[in-house]
Amino acid sequence: MNIDIITPDKTIFSGSATLVQLPGKDGSFEILKNHAPLISILDKGKIKIVDKGKNIQFFEINGGVIEVLKNKILILAE
Repeated sequence: MNIDIITPDKTIFSGSATLVQLPGKDGSFEILKNHAPLISILDKGKIKIVDKGKNIQFFEINGGVIEVLKNKILILAE
């Protein structure tokens, strides 16, 4: 899956991953390959990204919006 995390100032991550864990308004949720299309509001918390090599990265956000479509994830974060 291709992932872009964009803030009003810059792009903080652009790359691929096998798993993305996000802080949703109603609780944490995960996105895996071939996930159904989705648009959701994100809450304050950490985004966890796991790549093909099992490396884990965390990004702190203050909320935002996520769009998932055809293995492309776009996160507009505060």
